Amino acid sequence: MPKKHISSAPTTAKKARERVVWLVLLFLVTGTIAYPNPANWVIGQVNRFTGTKIGEIRTPFVLGLDLQGGTHLEYEADVSKVNMGDRKESLNGVRDVIERRVNTLGVSEPLVQTTQAGESWRVTVELAGIKDINQAINLIGETPILEFKEVSTEKAVPMTPEQKKTLDEANAKEKTASQTFLANALKPGADFDSAIASSTDLGVTATSVSLGFIGGHADAKQIYDAAKNAATGTVLGQVFETPSSYAIAKVMERHDSEIEVSGKHILISYKGAKGDFSSFTKEEARAKIDELKKSITPANFADLAKKNSQEPGAADSAGDLGWFAKGSMVQAFEDVAFPQKVGTVSDVVETEFGFHLILKEGERPAPNVSIRALIVRRTTDKDVVPPVDQWKATELTGKQLQSAKVDFDQRLGTVQVSLQFDDQGSKMFQAITKRNVGKQVAIFLDGQIISNPTVQQEIIGGKAVITGSGDVEEAKLLARRLQAGALPVPIKLIAQQSVGPTLGADSLQRSLMAGLAGFAFVALFMILLYRLPGIVAVTALVMYAALSATAFKLIPITMTLSGIAGFILSIGMAVDANVLTFERLKEELKTDHSLGTALEDAFRRAWPSVRDGHVTVLISCAVLFWFSSSIIKGFALTLAVGTMLSLFTAVVSTRTMLRFLSMTGLNKKLWLFLKNK
Repeated sequence: MPKKHISSAPTTAKKARERVVWLVLLFLVTGTIAYPNPANWVIGQVNRFTGTKIGEIRTPFVLGLDLQGGTHLEYEADVSKVNMGDRKESLNGVRDVIERRVNTLGVSEPLVQTTQAGESWRVTVELAGIKDINQAINLIGETPILEFKEVSTEKAVPMTPEQKKTLDEANAKEKTASQTFLANALKPGADFDSAIASSTDLGVTATSVSLGFIGGHADAKQIYDAAKNAATGTVLGQVFETPSSYAIAKVMERHDSEIEVSGKHILISYKGAKGDFSSFTKEEARAKIDELKKSITPANFADLAKKNSQEPGAADSAGDLGWFAKGSMVQAFEDVAFPQKVGTVSDVVETEFGFHLILKEGERPAPNVSIRALIVRRTTDKDVVPPVDQWKATELTGKQLQSAKVDFDQRLGTVQVSLQFDDQGSKMFQAITKRNVGKQVAIFLDGQIISNPTVQQEIIGGKAVITGSGDVEEAKLLARRLQAGALPVPIKLIAQQSVGPTLGADSLQRSLMAGLAGFAFVALFMILLYRLPGIVAVTALVMYAALSATAFKLIPITMTLSGIAGFILSIGMAVDANVLTFERLKEELKTDHSLGTALEDAFRRAWPSVRDGHVTVLISCAVLFWFSSSIIKGFALTLAVGTMLSLFTAVVSTRTMLRFLSMTGLNKKLWLFLKNK
């Protein structure tokens, strides 16, 4: 009895054409992101002939240490004085400290990790693109410093006429440099990004930053007011001045669906609320706002605000808030103000500042804009006259801290961090808390404040708790940082390897050439061996390369030499599925099946082998990623991404294109589809 033939539902010529069109669109989008130069050339020509300012496509690859250049540092930690059970946590704390330190250097994609080899505990630091290696070594090599400070009573020193003159001259130089940069950026055909790159020639401290969407941010109101009606790609024609900087801005994106509202409010605060505007108890404040609510109307709102609102300046402003967008006020306030009807007074609203009544006076569209800016740092009073520190050091440091651990308040159940000092530290802490009851005592780690609790009473016995740490994870992080500052874990630099930018660029060029050579050999092999299906496979391989490069840019994945090796290896995986399918197609064409049926059966019967091959590679990638070092992780990640994308191109792209070709006049030339006469 002949075997029954089972195949998938037939695909019509119309569906096949539609799917090919979608594949072409996908290739155009991913190809443009992967290699934007042709598209940017077209955009430049359009801008030149039409006068538009369409922004260019700029999505660069994130390059790792071996491609960008930088330095690799290896440290050994001395854990001889640390209990065995605390060593791993102590090293994690040191890692956190180093990460915070290298972030201050502006390092792109820094990698800091800890490893254990026998009795040796090590910290590996990779800094891509770092220029001043000695600065990095000096910064990283310091022992973490934990300090306890109290509020300073020192008064500020007034500025002298000579210092005022120095300040004015520096500001004038910075403003002139900013205006020069703006003039260059506004020239016809000028490229804003190139102008930013040349900003180092201005002789001032300048930084290129993305401000993101600035609607609703009070500190960017000046830029927003100038940009909200500007087209995408516009360089705003003025230098924006703040107390700390001069800024030149360009509109990158627009969202026109936002709104902003205007109105007034009355604030009745209480003792202990944020701002500490009032002597009322919370109950008294609530009773006062409820009393006002009974008699308030839109007509008398301003008068009642002048007489009763405890917001500073309310007697003059009548509680006027002006226009504001989302993000300008605290969340509880906005949750009421934005849905509220224009011309109405709200119910009582409670925020961290106290109790409010809100009069909504207007509502209007408020387009939001994303801004990229060159920020020129402005010399300030603090640069000329050293500011008085808000905090002054005490005799208590991390040397006297025995332990810090996560705990829970027995009454309220809230998370807190418990501290325990040694005998000497207990006496110091008692003296500090005794003289600072009702005041704040700040805890600093590496010069950065990590907590500033208010002292409720004199503390005897060397035990204290830090409340307000948020959730359990935040409390764990705080405890770990405190432990890192307290435990004596010195680190010693035992190895240093520098990679110059020239060497990194050479490695990148060689890697790309290897990838292109591998692609060319695979393409030649597929075309010679599999004819028209081979050409289709090569086309799918080009799409695979575009998809992979786009994924590497958008995720983003830090590209390293090992990562590129994983990508090149995945090219082989991408054609392996096609080889299995085409060999099966040869067998199917030996029967009396039509070309369309043979194609469907070939893909269907090859699928289990294709699927299992890709799954085994992904399992290997997962094992390599979770249980290996950073170099192997980069290889595993790019190989995994490439393997998943190759499954798409091999099965979906190749199948779609072959289906389409089988419905054209080529279906009569079966020798092109591997059928031998």
